[in-house]
Amino acid sequence: MIRPPCPALLCVLLLAMVTTSAIAAERPNVILIFADDQGTLDLNCYGSTDLYTPNLDGLARRGVRFTQFYVAAPVCSPSRAALLTGRFPQRAGVPGNVSSHPGHEGMPTEQVTVAEVLRGAGYRTAAVGKWHLGTTAECSPCGQGFDEFFGHKAGCIDNLSHFFYWVPPHFHDLHRNNKEVYEEGQHFTRLMAREARRFIEESKDKPFFLYLAFNIPHYPLQAYAEYREMFAAKKKMTWQRQQYAAWTATMDDGVGEVLAKVDELKLREKTLVIFLSDHGHSIESRANGGGGNAGPYRGNKFTLWEGGLRVPCIASLPGRIPQGETRDQMGVSVDWLPTICRYCDVDVPKRILDGKNLMPVIDSAAEPTPHEVFHWQSGSQWAVRRGDWKLVAERRKTPGAPPALLLSNMTEDVTETKSLAGKHPEIVKELSDLHAKWVKEVGK
Repeated sequence: MIRPPCPALLCVLLLAMVTTSAIAAERPNVILIFADDQGTLDLNCYGSTDLYTPNLDGLARRGVRFTQFYVAAPVCSPSRAALLTGRFPQRAGVPGNVSSHPGHEGMPTEQVTVAEVLRGAGYRTAAVGKWHLGTTAECSPCGQGFDEFFGHKAGCIDNLSHFFYWVPPHFHDLHRNNKEVYEEGQHFTRLMAREARRFIEESKDKPFFLYLAFNIPHYPLQAYAEYREMFAAKKKMTWQRQQYAAWTATMDDGVGEVLAKVDELKLREKTLVIFLSDHGHSIESRANGGGGNAGPYRGNKFTLWEGGLRVPCIASLPGRIPQGETRDQMGVSVDWLPTICRYCDVDVPKRILDGKNLMPVIDSAAEPTPHEVFHWQSGSQWAVRRGDWKLVAERRKTPGAPPALLLSNMTEDVTETKSLAGKHPEIVKELSDLHAKWVKEVGK
């Protein structure tokens, strides 16, 4: 005879189902916004008062702004791999830029991205914008955890023709998922905002993850006409700064369009919005030789000085994240994967992660910095930071020559122009030994 289930057991099971549904319902949406080649201080809320960034400044007022936030690499591909996997670029299999040309692999498919983690928990996932982590179908966004992709796979495109133009041969590079699409004459920033708004509208009734990777202020600097005209009238600005400022305002405009859709659907209190740049500003000739602002910080894109690694970073989730506050603790881009998992009540991948959960720091300015030590390696240059001390091994000017070592105390001098290596050889040795040990670890 089959006995009916115990009433008490049924109550327990029902309660568990209700609790699970409630947790799922409370899971926030996530919009992860990644700028491209943006200078350390290049938002008004970071002190660059000559810019026009009302939407990102507004995001800072409704969230927490980090003053000492780093990325894991000073160039595009490894920085993106680190953000999406929560791992050092070397551990993520992307120690340097990957090829932009068709048919080239990029980030290994065995890596686990934040998109894969969230999709496994029932999130809809989309990548809109720049990819630069491989051009084969397997290494493209739809092979790395994203349900949808709209954007370019290469490192940069012309914003109106959507052609990759940097290293020949030049080719058209606008894709929806893995299918090439053509929208000549349509500004890529407007296309990004259109696609992001559509995805949010279609996903409003279930949790979603949107990776919004702008190609701004990376070259070519093709700002909206209204912003070109706005900054052309500012005669005290250099021409390079005018172009850079107009291009940055164009990105802010795109951010505003996307966040307006979030507000229209009354999703702001249910949406974790994170903004940061992939590294510091460029001084390449294609970027007009400069235009970004790193303030007192030395360096730029490609370097391991503060100006190459320290970036603006904002996190907002009204009701759960404090509003209008700053955090001076050190954070790194690899931290966002475990932090997003924590906010979304999702288990982190069962593998080595280099990121730390930033929730305690976000909740309280009194929490300690989560990283005791952090390492960077880019070609022949490397750096290590432990507490207040940062040691940089400069890029070798002569192949095979030993690198020059510059030691700084970051609480006493952030300029990295006066080395303390001669005064503290014991610290140089300790940090050098730590880095040599790290190289062996990530090399495995």
